[in-house]
Amino acid sequence: MNYWLIIGGCLSICAGILHLLIIVKGAKWYEFFGAGEKLVRLSEKGSWIPGILTFLIASVLISWGFYAFSGAGLVVKLPLLKPVLLVITGIYLVRGLAIIPISIFDRAKINWFIVWSSAVSFIFGMFYYFGVVSMK
Repeated sequence: MNYWLIIGGCLSICAGILHLLIIVKGAKWYEFFGAGEKLVRLSEKGSWIPGILTFLIASVLISWGFYAFSGAGLVVKLPLLKPVLLVITGIYLVRGLAIIPISIFDRAKINWFIVWSSAVSFIFGMFYYFGVVSMK
């Protein structure tokens, strides 16, 4: 059993569910989780744009979770399994490491959201990385 991918998949699905909760909870949650001033204001005004964007992100994260579960053998083998898992791993790791050039070239953009979301993305990416490396 590939526990790395099981944990990575659970993390992705939890992140997807969190994004769905942000839609339900509205502007205060958008603001708390660092969505940015424009999305917060749109949410306060009742615009559907933040909800659609957040739903798309949630859908991607949940699908990534199912790809991890597929790689772990918990669900049916999905198409292009290993290449897709490699892409997911790369996206998480690049997002996690993005804080490095930001901190070098534009320190003013570093805030709590960039720091914690980079750490979370890197951790997710490492679970996927070790999971893909240990796939049979």
